[in-house]
Amino acid sequence: MTPPPSGNDRIDTVRLARTDGIGPVNFRRLLNEHGTANAALYALPERARKAGRRGSVNIPSRDSIEEEEATLEGFGARLLVLGDRDYPPLLARIPDAPPVLSIWGRAELLSERAIGIVGARNASAGGLRIAESLSGALALEGCVIVSGLARGIDSVAHRAALHPGMTIGAAAGGLDCFYPPENESLYRAVAERGCIVTEAPLGTVPQASHFPRRNRLIAGLSLGVVLIEAALRSGTLITARLALDYGRDVFAVPGSPLDPRSRGGNDLLRQGAILTETAQDVLSQIESGRGPRMTPGWTGLPGFSEPAPPGFTPAPTPEAVRETIRDLLSPTAVAVDDIVARCQFSVSMVLSALSELELGGVATFLPGGQVVLSA
Repeated sequence: MTPPPSGNDRIDTVRLARTDGIGPVNFRRLLNEHGTANAALYALPERARKAGRRGSVNIPSRDSIEEEEATLEGFGARLLVLGDRDYPPLLARIPDAPPVLSIWGRAELLSERAIGIVGARNASAGGLRIAESLSGALALEGCVIVSGLARGIDSVAHRAALHPGMTIGAAAGGLDCFYPPENESLYRAVAERGCIVTEAPLGTVPQASHFPRRNRLIAGLSLGVVLIEAALRSGTLITARLALDYGRDVFAVPGSPLDPRSRGGNDLLRQGAILTETAQDVLSQIESGRGPRMTPGWTGLPGFSEPAPPGFTPAPTPEAVRETIRDLLSPTAVAVDDIVARCQFSVSMVLSALSELELGGVATFLPGGQVVLSA
């Protein structure tokens, strides 16, 4: 077998990030362990076999990545790799930062101070009016408005910030897959005057599992996130939780207790979110330098240098560690630190086992430091 080439090749970095079973956390771990993307790709088949994966690992070819880059270039878009000069600095600081982004539009906006505005797709007329007012005022004050290109609050927030060209759209699918379809004109307007960003390859049609990752982009790109109308069990609250996990501010516009669309935001206000009625409520917080008002529940993956729990006993084999960790997983998402607390293994051993299980198609890392048993 030919040994892996030396050095770190950009194309191979994208290939590693796009390999089945390699999420953002596993990507970083593989690079840390092997030194380069080239060496990690070389080691993947054997690691996947040991992790119990059936069949070969689906690693994208160099030609496919080069073809994607050429296609993106054809309509004015390009790939960004974590570590590139234009990679968003705030997003790079989150523990599950996307290894590769596709961007379409003005890359310089990714380094400006940004505020996320998210809310209900079936928003009320009052909610839409507030979103329009907040977004427009914040954009005129030099804040980039980040939202998810969805119906309702998202669409209004983007449009209000289009005139000064201060908006970023976080997409759930590929740059060539407009979702919802009726927002195609909005996509193109944001790409022309602002910027669209996604971690999905070209041709990726949005599915339910892609939207939490899209929400992670909104939270990771923003200094804080404003919620306008969010039901108690809505995707909007996922964005708020992720913002909190990443140490960002969480703002909420109060609403009528008679409207189910206001219950999520009102509940966040009870927990310490910043009551928001005008753009000044947001600006005074982010300009004060006081930092988030709410207390994060989970602020990132447990540190690699964290001491082993009391009574720690090394597992006899890596296989035994993986089996124990697998038994703690279920179709219900659980925080990585909860798994650490419920076993007798060190943090590094747990993370290594979870990475192997993800590579083997057994586990899936979710945004916000959670993991779930794969279907």
